[in-house]
Amino acid sequence: MRGLEDLRRQLEELRIEHRELDFEIQRLTMLGSFDQIHLQRLKKRKLLLKDQIAVLESKLLPDLTA
Repeated sequence: MRGLEDLRRQLEELRIEHRELDFEIQRLTMLGSFDQIHLQRLKKRKLLLKDQIAVLESKLLPDLTA
């Protein structure tokens, strides 16, 4: 099924970006001197990705209440 493959690919891309943002946030935090606004934007983007990942995961998992 092509639709499921597309969802899985998109999910993996989002997970990779989320992981990369996590590493970047950790790196900036460890440096000590960083732009607080930039860090805040990275964290917001990371949260947005987390929400998008949750939506895609719910589309890929069967409805357990059915």
